[in-house]
Parts: sequence; C-alpha cells; structure tokens
Amino acid sequence: DGKRGVQRCEREEAEGPRRAVTGEARRWLAHQTVRTGLLPRFIRHTSASLVIQENADPDVQADLEAFLKRLVPEDERLYRHPAEGPDDMPAHIRSALTAVSISIPVRNTALALGTWQGVYLWEHRHRGGARRIVVHLGA
Repeated sequence: DGKRGVQRCEREEAEGPRRAVTGEARRWLAHQTVRTGLLPRFIRHTSASLVIQENADPDVQADLEAFLKRLVPEDERLYRHPAEGPDDMPAHIRSALTAVSISIPVRNTALALGTWQGVYLWEHRHRGGARRIVVHLGA
C-alpha cells in the first residue's frame, strides 16, 4: 500500500521535573501495523528534553537532576537572558546538554528498550506546562 510510516503529536505535562512517557509509547505501538522499525521522538520545546534512563530506582533520576542543577545554576547574574524568569535560561542550557530527540528501535510492535530503561520527558522549568512530542514510526 506504500505506507512506510505513521506520525502523531502527543501532548504531555510533567508532574514535577520528570514524567515517564514509556507507557504511552507502548500503548500507541500496540495499535500500529508497523512491526519493525524506528521510533524517533522529538520534543518541540527548548526548555525540556527527552531522555532514556533507568526506570527502577528513582534515586538515579534525582541524582541526575541534582547534578544538572549544580552544573547549570539558577543565578540570573550568570546570563544575559533573564526575561522569562530565573529558571528560563538554565532550562535552555540543560535542554542543550541533554536531548530534544531520541530514537528507539521497534521489534515485534514493541519498544526494544533494555530491562531497566524508560523514556522520560524531563522538564527543566519550574512550571513548563503542556509539552508537545512528535512521534514518527518508520518502517
């Protein structure tokens, strides 16, 4: 039929600094006809990111968050772009240091993640609001 892929845009809201989005991807994949391919996910924002990280121990994520806060502090004296608040410019830098796009292999209509891997929307603002993630399943 010539269909090589399918695309959609998800609306996500982080309930704190991180929100697991692995389940949404799994549920969506279960209804697709593409059994094997690649699932790129792209967040359409400059102050949040997508990461694949350990999903078993929340201390890992808390340590990562603490590390980034030490690496990129919220101190308006350090930045020229304070217009949107003290958390805005650090959020842009944290997003640049992480990833706005990730790709996950798909096998048998399932994410080919490791046992302890999960996909997370990582909000770098105190209140980022709704975030849009573009998902494309390609064969």
